[in-house]
Amino acid sequence: MVGLNTILDIGKGALFASQSAIGVAGNNIANVNTPGYARQSVRLEEQYAIDKTPGQIGTGVKTVEVIRHFNSFVEQQYVDKVSSQRRWDAVYQNMRALDSLFNESQTEGINAAIAQFWKDWQDLATHPELNASREALLGNSQTLLSAIHTVAEDMRRMQVQMDEFIAQEVDAANDIIKQIAEVNLQIQTSDVPGQNNANSLFDRRDKLVRELAGYLDVEYVDNGGGNLTVMTKAGHVLVDGVQTYKLAFESPKSIQELTTDSTFDGDVYFEGGDDFEYTLEVVQPGDVAMGGTAAQFRVSLDGGKTWMTDDTGAELHFAARPDEGRMRIGDLNVWFGDKADATADPAGNLAVGDSFTIVPKKGLYWYKTTSTPMNITPQQFANGADNTRRLTGGSLAGYFQFRDENIGSYVDKLDGFAKSFVWEVNRLHSQGAGTQKHTNMVGTYGVDSATAPLGSNSSGLVWADRLQQGNLQMFFYDSSTGALASGASFGPLDFGGGAMFDPQSHSLTDVADAINNTWGTFVTADIVNNRLRLTADSGYEFAFGTDTAGLAAALGLNTFFEGTTAADIELTTMVQSDLDYIASGHVNGAGEVNTGDNTAAKAIAELKDKSVVINIHTERPTSQTLAKYFNSIVTTVGGDTASAKFNYDYNEALASDLESRQQETAGVSLDEEMSSLIKFQHSYTAAAKLISAADRMLQTLLAIKN
Repeated sequence: MVGLNTILDIGKGALFASQSAIGVAGNNIANVNTPGYARQSVRLEEQYAIDKTPGQIGTGVKTVEVIRHFNSFVEQQYVDKVSSQRRWDAVYQNMRALDSLFNESQTEGINAAIAQFWKDWQDLATHPELNASREALLGNSQTLLSAIHTVAEDMRRMQVQMDEFIAQEVDAANDIIKQIAEVNLQIQTSDVPGQNNANSLFDRRDKLVRELAGYLDVEYVDNGGGNLTVMTKAGHVLVDGVQTYKLAFESPKSIQELTTDSTFDGDVYFEGGDDFEYTLEVVQPGDVAMGGTAAQFRVSLDGGKTWMTDDTGAELHFAARPDEGRMRIGDLNVWFGDKADATADPAGNLAVGDSFTIVPKKGLYWYKTTSTPMNITPQQFANGADNTRRLTGGSLAGYFQFRDENIGSYVDKLDGFAKSFVWEVNRLHSQGAGTQKHTNMVGTYGVDSATAPLGSNSSGLVWADRLQQGNLQMFFYDSSTGALASGASFGPLDFGGGAMFDPQSHSLTDVADAINNTWGTFVTADIVNNRLRLTADSGYEFAFGTDTAGLAAALGLNTFFEGTTAADIELTTMVQSDLDYIASGHVNGAGEVNTGDNTAAKAIAELKDKSVVINIHTERPTSQTLAKYFNSIVTTVGGDTASAKFNYDYNEALASDLESRQQETAGVSLDEEMSSLIKFQHSYTAAAKLISAADRMLQTLLAIKN
């Protein structure tokens, strides 16, 4: 039979069990609104039984452990979706602000200014003799440029802001990574499964993992005993137990990957900046040289999925050149040099398959050791797919996507529009004539090398790819009479024996020499700061005629605009200083410039409906009108904003559903906890009565003895 002491022990155990359960329920109620708290409950087990006649008699209850209710499977899915949600939230919120820059439904913007620009040229063609038409053209042209500048500057300002956000979030992510490792260490010392569950530490760690998933995409493996491994989805380990690895937001740099056949002992160098990475892949072996032995490489802006092409769609190949023959590729000047000296020639030969990655912007790097940075900057391929070897989720991926893929592509498109706009107008204007002739002029576009062929990518001329084989005509006049100076004072530029200009062989120096040799009696050509300068000799003045090569436009002679990007295009000082230099007419067959001539103005006005080739780094060449191309930019921005909203809403719905499923397990229900309180309160009362009954029984026995 059960002794009185056993009954007292049963009552005492029941009291303790009920007291523990009430405490846990109270803790649940207290933390009902605490973020990251997972509901807990007490696991009770029956105490051992005593073998007695007529059968086993129980000895009460024992409190085994405090259980944490948490669905790990759902949590892993939630962490994945919340990363996607935060990514698209970052993109969408910023795209909304950007979309307003291109929204011209409320106010007149670039589209209206472009339409006015063409109208002004048409008005000038109608009244070429009126200064009022020229003044209107000049004023409205400045309005157009201001509108383009504003959009370009606002986008660049947004990119700077993204850099600030990224830097802050990288620091926050690194801090969370350290905290997770610290919690892992505490769990290792505190958690004893089945005896002392470190539930609050597990809550804290899971909350930290959730916070980290908000910054970047993560996966994790719980090996037990506080040994949690956290990594990016691409496999870059961030936390391994108590070991941590850092992220860094760092300045532009280049990375090389050489094949086993390569003997190259040098590095690639660059000047300039861009929103895209440049992957250089060697396709023809050779050394770094100015001659024909130079290795050939192609260039990709999306990690090697697609490659740069020319206006015809053919893949571009570049020669590997040293510092003095640096190449103009996209927005960068690129060359190869010694590892220790960028100006010294490198040793060895490049082999097919050697690749170099230029990151001309601040990027995100993962450090396994202090000297082994790995580029994990988010990147998208030309088809819009993510590079899964990089970061793909969290607000960091969203900020990078907005900075590089969204704004980067819009800036590229707007620059492409601006560049084609400038070229097409300048191409016609440079062959026209105003009501006043010229006595001196300095080209607005320069070169990096005055001896390199102007059509090569080593010349540094921004219009190198626009030049054609052909020639430039000039006319020279007596400044006192206005008549042609002589029978030899006009005609095509002669590069020797009647040779035409060849962009693949003639340099800026060759052009200057040809002008001096052809018309040295009337004008002097020289090179100042790598730009062509023309100075009429005393008593003479000059004008430009037909230019089948595009030479005058490419060098910035007699042009309406200067600059090549949306941020830097301006009206030339020439046309701003004197309205008479606005070319509305042309030099006719008799060498005359007539006041009422509207040839140039009419041709420029007709650009409104002319399809032109627009070739930018990130997409294949397209042929359409300038207005339609700009409208396509506006449409793209609107479409990307709608897409970002859809992706945000979609991932938010999935994340919310998973959070609800997690709360079904881990969430605290006040009604349920109140019921538990009442239940365990009654249990406690009953246990106390059991002890009271045992005490009275004991007192009765003691009284009989006495």
